[in-house]
Amino acid sequence: MFDWLAENWWALWLTGFLVFAVVEMITLDLFFIMLGGGALAGLLADFAGADLWLQIVAFCVVSLLMIGFVRPVALKHLHKGPAEQRSNIERLIGESALVMESVSQSGGLVKIGGDIWSARSETGVLAPGQHAVVSAIDGATAVVAPQPEPAGP
Repeated sequence: MFDWLAENWWALWLTGFLVFAVVEMITLDLFFIMLGGGALAGLLADFAGADLWLQIVAFCVVSLLMIGFVRPVALKHLHKGPAEQRSNIERLIGESALVMESVSQSGGLVKIGGDIWSARSETGVLAPGQHAVVSAIDGATAVVAPQPEPAGP
């Protein structure tokens, strides 16, 4: 079997591409698909008759170039769009939250929309009943800041 692999590196490159594609479908991070592009470069180098060391160089160079140049552009286009097209967690940022249990930098509870979220404060302690604004989402925790007071006349 090892003799066959030594003669048919294309099978390893193809398997690598498929594994990277499956992991990308799970993570949706646009990182592993860039490695998959590098694996395809290694596959093409093998089909062109390149030695193994050159195939590995092609994999590394193409992967690094895609991670450095293609991924940032793809992420920028992926996150671009009007606020009404934002989904899930992105939509919560900037929303008003009602403090249910005292929120400090170590934890607490807030109500955002109709859902109760664990929360932590950016600064200071927020008292129950106080209104706050969601500034970020960290995992399953809403990071909140005190809602600014409306400006007087």
